[in-house]
Amino acid sequence: MTRDAAPAAPARPLRRDAELNRRRILESARAVFGKRGLEATLDDVAHHAGLGVGTVYRRFPGKEHLVEAMFVEQLQEVADLAEQALGAEDPWDGFVDFMWRTVELHSADRGLREIMLSKAFGHEHVAEVKAHMVPLITRLVERAQESGQLRADLVPTDLPLIHQMVGAAVEYTSAVEPQLWRRCLALILDGLRAEPGRATELPHPGLDQAEIDQAMCAWRQPRHPHPVTPPVPREKQ
Repeated sequence: MTRDAAPAAPARPLRRDAELNRRRILESARAVFGKRGLEATLDDVAHHAGLGVGTVYRRFPGKEHLVEAMFVEQLQEVADLAEQALGAEDPWDGFVDFMWRTVELHSADRGLREIMLSKAFGHEHVAEVKAHMVPLITRLVERAQESGQLRADLVPTDLPLIHQMVGAAVEYTSAVEPQLWRRCLALILDGLRAEPGRATELPHPGLDQAEIDQAMCAWRQPRHPHPVTPPVPREKQ
């Protein structure tokens, strides 16, 4: 007579010290990736956390695993902002509020901005959240256009480019005036209005010549951690 198979043992939770190390790694990763972007390495995170490199690699075997653990919640926050914006009574106000709040998040976190605008990392849960955002943002644009307030020739894929433009301004002027992106975004949003002559007051003063010179001295051309594939030229219409 055969014995019944023993039930599988439940997965054991991490030991307290292991869980503390995991949280410490994630906190350090947010600081390191937030400042340096996706070019940062697991070794950089380990150094910031004051842990051995082996400890980090035991918790996260590669950068992809750390990116998934770190950014999925932050990207879900962006998706939640899109859903909130869709509930705004005025479609233009909802669109503008979404742009301000997401750019504010990106301006403070280079890693978040890069993970939003790149497919180099985050191929599982991060990719799922990003895919969930696409129809939300598309509808956000369509509502504002249907109300007659957003220019009709804007397409949803223009928004990542706008974020990239403002992100470039953040990096270019961060050493001089970290909040100057607000002026840049206000200028862009005014340009997206369907009705001319309704410019809003710019929320931040421009740089003077000495400050722009200082920004030029402080700025460094960013490195590309991944090779860029040359684009395929479009056929002429």
